[in-house]
Order: sequence, then structure tokens, then C-alpha cells
Amino acid sequence: MATDPVCKMLVSEKTAKWTTEYKGRKYYFCAPGCKKAFEENPEKYLKEIEEEKE
Repeated sequence: MATDPVCKMLVSEKTAKWTTEYKGRKYYFCAPGCKKAFEENPEKYLKEIEEEKE
């Protein structure tokens, strides 16, 4: 399972309808709105992920 970087929902890599690649990594989304939000500002969401790890 992957985590949607926008809403943090768990998404199956096998059945995810919405995906995008950024800097060589594939991201999975629960809905088109989350995918769009990520694509408009990917660094915002990646920064939030990094802050959660700390």
C-alpha cells in the first residue's frame, strides 16, 4: 500500500486510478483532486511528509 501524499489515505498500488511521477518516483492518489493538488505544488506535500518523519 502507498500513502496519498495529499490526504494521507492508504492507496493500493495495484488498483490506484490516479498516479503521477515526480523526480523519478511514482506517487499514488485516492482521487483526481489529490493528484491535481500534488501536481500544482509537489514540494509542499513532500515537505509535509519529511516533517512528519522527524
